[in-house]
Amino acid sequence: MVNLTQQSLAALRQHIDAIDTHILNLISERAQLAGQIGQLKEGVLYRPEREAQVLRRLKELNPGPLSDDAILFIFRELMSACLAHERPVRVAYLGPQGTYSEAALLKHFGHAALREENLSLDDVFQSVVTQRTDFAIVPIENSIEGAVGRTLDLLVEMPVHVCGEVALRIHHQLMAPRGVPLTDIQEVYSHPQSQAQCRAWLAAHLPKVSLIPVASNAEAAKMVREKTHAAAIAGDIAATLYDLDILAHNIEDSGNNTTRFFVMGNHQSTPSGHDKTSLLLVAKNRPGAIHELLTPLAQHGVSMTRLESRPAQTKLWEYVFFIDLMGHCEDPLVKLALEEIKEKALVCRVLGSYPVAPI
Repeated sequence: MVNLTQQSLAALRQHIDAIDTHILNLISERAQLAGQIGQLKEGVLYRPEREAQVLRRLKELNPGPLSDDAILFIFRELMSACLAHERPVRVAYLGPQGTYSEAALLKHFGHAALREENLSLDDVFQSVVTQRTDFAIVPIENSIEGAVGRTLDLLVEMPVHVCGEVALRIHHQLMAPRGVPLTDIQEVYSHPQSQAQCRAWLAAHLPKVSLIPVASNAEAAKMVREKTHAAAIAGDIAATLYDLDILAHNIEDSGNNTTRFFVMGNHQSTPSGHDKTSLLLVAKNRPGAIHELLTPLAQHGVSMTRLESRPAQTKLWEYVFFIDLMGHCEDPLVKLALEEIKEKALVCRVLGSYPVAPI
């Protein structure tokens, strides 16, 4: 019986070895073909719409037993490595290492991308405006706490194009230096939005602690390393990077806590077949102006998925509106609606059209 089992294992392993060799040869062939395509793309290094089409197709073809998420991760990393064979893309994000922005970057661009950490969202925007990096990734909204105000303000100020989006499921962990128990915690450091997303858990388990706001959750994890009565709210990667113990897992109040990120670059994405368009609008100061701006969308059957207002920095009680539409700005019905909106708006700027992110 033992001999038969060992023979069966040896045969299965031999079969796996043969498959691995075949996969390796196919990966090499794919990299060569990707390199040839890269030479024909006339200087355009990265096409998010093409990658979206590839991943969408693979998800539809997936026969199992691996999950769709696992398949998407494997092929995202494969495409990242093939792209790096030409030249790795350079992507800016809000640092330090271990932030959710970095996690979103890795989800979208893979581990072969060159990551540039920045200390503020302003610096992240500047990196792509000055072409110090090829792309930048910034948080735009959270499913619980809403829009990220500074990102909206910078979208108004900076001449950037939105060419992609990332939806990242957020799981907050409470972490502290090794050996520090939950009962010793007197301060909790985190980004203000994360504190708000964990409000109920903190009230139930740490009602008397001081909540200390900081620029990012990774910065919070970095700060508490040398403290004996403090904890941080951050993601798993921050606990590993800064050698912290996780005292409590998944302390967010909602199980569907998701943050949406914009990928920004210096070129527009072409249609992928399943796209969104983001607009920046300033309405004329007259009764019914907003209704007038939105009417073309209804008339042409264009679905609006988001409407956000932000005080304008130029004039008291004037507002900038951010709108997301389903469809690409080159789609016929979207194009017609946008032409009519531009006639009615004081300002109408297409921030970008881009592939819809897989959840």
